[in-house]
Amino acid sequence: MARPRRIVLLRHGESVGNVDDTVYEREPDHALALTKTGLRQAEEAGHRLREMFGNERISAYVSPYRRAHQTFRSLDLDPGNVRIREEPRLREQDWGNWQDRDDVRRQKTYRDAYGHFFYRFAQGESGADVYDRVGAFLESLWRSFEDPHHPPNVLIVTHGLTMRLFCMRWFHWSVADFESLSNPGNADWRTLILGPDGRYVLDRPFDRWCEPEPYGVTG
Repeated sequence: MARPRRIVLLRHGESVGNVDDTVYEREPDHALALTKTGLRQAEEAGHRLREMFGNERISAYVSPYRRAHQTFRSLDLDPGNVRIREEPRLREQDWGNWQDRDDVRRQKTYRDAYGHFFYRFAQGESGADVYDRVGAFLESLWRSFEDPHHPPNVLIVTHGLTMRLFCMRWFHWSVADFESLSNPGNADWRTLILGPDGRYVLDRPFDRWCEPEPYGVTG
């Protein structure tokens, strides 16, 4: 099994939805583009990632959302070193289709009270639903490591909540741990690094907005 040395999880750059939530009433979430700031953030991230990867090969997986594709293109990675695949299981949490701003704000208040992992948006998904599809993607990812010529780097361009749930699934974090974590910033990333003992470690933790409150034995 040719496990990669690095698995980089990258959040997309700033999108128009990050600065103006009324846009969801006019455009579907998957079609939202990056702002000028978001493009610049992605370009800056690309400069640092190119230094990290050097001339090594990369297996890249990109969320099907426009902002994720724009982020990937702005990284300006050497196409000769990159194998890229669109991966729908890495999409953003579904909040429903055409969204009413006031209704979404109301539901977000309910979610904050009920819990980000378990609350399911009307006509959308809960964090638990996203966890399940991320888990299915991880099974596919592990199977890809069976290729003895698998690239030494994996790059995943996705969304903040999806990043946290990926790490929750990978490291077997509890729901309480997940609930205490904040999303990374736009065009920020976390890297899973393969250690000499064959285990992956996270290069740096996610910020916490509160202390986890586990129910008991799994905390």
